Amino acid sequence: MKNDEILYHQYQAGDENAADQLVERYGDALTIYIYGFTGNIHDAEDLMIEAFSLMFAKARPVSEPGSFKGYLFKIGRNLAGRYKKKKVLKLLSFEELTFEPKSDILAETSVYGKERKLLLYNAMAKLKEEYREALYLVYFEDLSYRQAAAVMGKSESQITKLVYRGKQSLKNILKKDGFDYEDK
Repeated sequence: MKNDEILYHQYQAGDENAADQLVERYGDALTIYIYGFTGNIHDAEDLMIEAFSLMFAKARPVSEPGSFKGYLFKIGRNLAGRYKKKKVLKLLSFEELTFEPKSDILAETSVYGKERKLLLYNAMAKLKEEYREALYLVYFEDLSYRQAAAVMGKSESQITKLVYRGKQSLKNILKKDGFDYEDK
């Protein structure tokens, strides 16, 4: 599998298939991220398309591994910010996202897993916006702290603090909600 930066440069050289691969790779994830700002899946899809259009319309400085994804999410965040100024929104409604377990998982395990995820998503929804966004980018989108910092317009040190404080707040919320936390 080619890395994102190679595909991006191939697109810049005229390979339309490279752009399709990048959209396939990140379209859904970017839509979900933007949906967290808009609260409207259709608007999120439109903004996702616009983010890719902006990314592809002009050569961007992407060369380090992971820089394409970070730059793309930063564009998506900026577009969502403009959207946010126009409409009142709710941020990242995890209850509305669906996750299907693999079919080989036992039914009991599946139900228990869904309950744990629901508790986690409900707790995430109670976090301060900055904590939620930092945790989402680092843990759900697997961005490095440096990439998350670029997306959020913060320093790497600030992201480190946001993630730490977010995890602490999340742990406290889960404890209050009756989540049995075990170190494994």
